[in-house]
Amino acid sequence: MKLFILVALFGLSLAQHNPNFKHGRTSIVHLFEWRWADIAQECERFLGPKGFGGVQISPPHEHVLVSDPWRPWWQRYQPVSYKLCSRSGSEAELKDMITRCNKVGVNIYVDTLINHMCKTFSGTGTHSSCGSWFDAGNRDFPSVPYSSWDFNDQKCKTSSGNIENYGDKYQVRDCRLDNLLDLALEKEYVRGKVAEYMNKLIDIGVAGFRMDACKHMWPGDLSVVYGRLKNLNTQWFPSGSRPFIYQEVIDLGGEAISSNEYVSLGRVTEFKYGAKLGEVFRKWNNQKLSYTKNWGEGWGFMANGNALVFTDNHDNQRGHGAGGASILTFWDPRLYKMAVGYMLAHPYGVTRVMSSYRWDRNIVNGQDKNDWIGPPSNGDGSTKPVIVNSDQTCGNGWVCEHRWRQITNMVIFRNVVNGQPQSNWWDNQGNQVAFGRGNRGFIVFNNEDWDLNVTLNTGLPGGTYCDVISGQKEGSRCTGKQVSVGGDGCATFSISGKDVDPFIAIHADSKL
Repeated sequence: MKLFILVALFGLSLAQHNPNFKHGRTSIVHLFEWRWADIAQECERFLGPKGFGGVQISPPHEHVLVSDPWRPWWQRYQPVSYKLCSRSGSEAELKDMITRCNKVGVNIYVDTLINHMCKTFSGTGTHSSCGSWFDAGNRDFPSVPYSSWDFNDQKCKTSSGNIENYGDKYQVRDCRLDNLLDLALEKEYVRGKVAEYMNKLIDIGVAGFRMDACKHMWPGDLSVVYGRLKNLNTQWFPSGSRPFIYQEVIDLGGEAISSNEYVSLGRVTEFKYGAKLGEVFRKWNNQKLSYTKNWGEGWGFMANGNALVFTDNHDNQRGHGAGGASILTFWDPRLYKMAVGYMLAHPYGVTRVMSSYRWDRNIVNGQDKNDWIGPPSNGDGSTKPVIVNSDQTCGNGWVCEHRWRQITNMVIFRNVVNGQPQSNWWDNQGNQVAFGRGNRGFIVFNNEDWDLNVTLNTGLPGGTYCDVISGQKEGSRCTGKQVSVGGDGCATFSISGKDVDPFIAIHADSKL
């Protein structure tokens, strides 16, 4: 009997590593702080047709409102209740968005907070996204309801009640993270409320969850919660499908808590990935692109089947979280497009692309003093809609990196080469590299200050291919560079070290 239970639990956890992508799609985009109405539109007009697999949405639960109209992005990470009304919209708008995205084959993954409620000094009253009353000082959240019995105040052994030493795993998991009221997830009642919230989201059609702050929760507690989750809604997913779980565990090594403690429960965010990729493309610490021949597990990353990877995320593009100054973001567009292109071409991990908004940076001693700034907002603090310009870029302060041609076309590249092994590696022992994905795609990078001219075996069938970085295939013509592949699979590549985008990518579907 025990063996049967263990096998069943192992099967559940393996299923939770599966993103449940539809129609051969392979990548998630994080539409950070977008309104539900705008995400629904973007699924229909862009993400569905372009082959994106899913959207990570900002937390949909009720949250504090900080000093109207001074509304920092991080207020979304301070829950007040599990009601589904947030800065992004109402419960009805959330349901409409999930339905419309599912109809065009785009999954929804919910950024989920179950480690804590709001900060201790968030006050008393109804200054929240749904108008619910709460009293943070007395641990009173009647809309859940939670009371002082449901928090870890008695369990934490530090004088401040906050984490004071990240080398102590008990502090990290039982004390408050930056004054955020730490939920007692070992209690049956709390587990029940959390599972109830997540199951409601499953009922309305989500495909999975990005679990925030997982290293601040005991793996055993998470295992119980995940085990109580329903199978996905059969209106949109095959019978028996489990929710995709990917867990935020910042592990750069040297701390008491390791990402390895969580990989049996679902995928884990591999924070080393973006940090190292940034170092390589910036050529810091004597790193070279040629050193990435064994990229992935060979670099000390977690096993391929356990990893969710990204070049940057909403935290570290602001200097928070992990990775430091090496993280590449939209502020460095030339290197950023190459790094994201590399990530999408390489077979390691499930990939997530970032989509951001601009803010006025104020860098003082390497730190951005404006890292708190929330999304583009109207005078009353409400979030501005995402405007799409005639050239398909975004307005109103939204960056929309996922719409940049080079990134969109590499998302398509990843779909086309899916399941093919890395092949035909070439490098110049420096910062010029190339590799294929079986007989389905080939990519070449020139991150040197001088020109590249080289003939390489692509592994692709002979013919003329459109480079999807400088342009794209439109009908029978190509809007960018063309690459001629001979009957032997070889092609000559020329990339100037001064090119705006010094890389070329071709794939089976870009053949003219």
